[in-house]
Amino acid sequence: MRGILPSVLLLAAGSASALALFARGTPVQSSLSLLESRYQKAATLQATFLERYSENGKQVRVEAGTAYFLRPGKMRWEYEKPETSLFLVDGKYVWFYAPQDHTATRMPTKQSEDWRTPIAFLTTGMKLERICSEVDPAKDVNPSKAENAVYRCVLRGAEKEPSGRAQAVLFEATPQNELARIVIPLAAGMQIEFEFRNWEWNPPLAKTLFTFEPPPGIAIVNGLLPEAPGMRQ
Repeated sequence: MRGILPSVLLLAAGSASALALFARGTPVQSSLSLLESRYQKAATLQATFLERYSENGKQVRVEAGTAYFLRPGKMRWEYEKPETSLFLVDGKYVWFYAPQDHTATRMPTKQSEDWRTPIAFLTTGMKLERICSEVDPAKDVNPSKAENAVYRCVLRGAEKEPSGRAQAVLFEATPQNELARIVIPLAAGMQIEFEFRNWEWNPPLAKTLFTFEPPPGIAIVNGLLPEAPGMRQ
């Protein structure tokens, strides 16, 4: 898991222009360019999300809430179910705060290998060509809705699975060029899936929304963030 996540982090920072290197002038390049171009033009974004964590094909946990994004490089994930918690990237630190634990964990952004960072492309502009050896339609994967399209990005330097296929991240897009889903494979048969709905483009978000202010009596711990939803409890 630790070997693949730094690459996945950079993958998430991809921009539409790089896709031409994989499929210049093809329907794949055109569709993905429209998707990423739409997000690249937005200074702020907001969406509701479902986060599913599974092991060996069995779903073991589902979380839900609202996510906010601010360019450059800031994110706020407000978890509402099953427990209240906060995941925040303020540009300098990555924070995780669970009120029931009375503790906030932080670490420098550059050191984070957290599994939420693959969707950092929503707040940055690094190129996909630096990470993916190829981008193709994932014809063997069923979309969450029949009209959507699923794409597979094979990571450069990724270790191959027992099947011989290199590890890859899946992106699902709607006909309206909105990101519907991201599926991230982890080690030992684990997987994290993010499903997005109700996208808002350039909503008025205060910059203070992306600043963590510890409540009174909360201990701040410098260290590693949890790597998976089930490990946070």
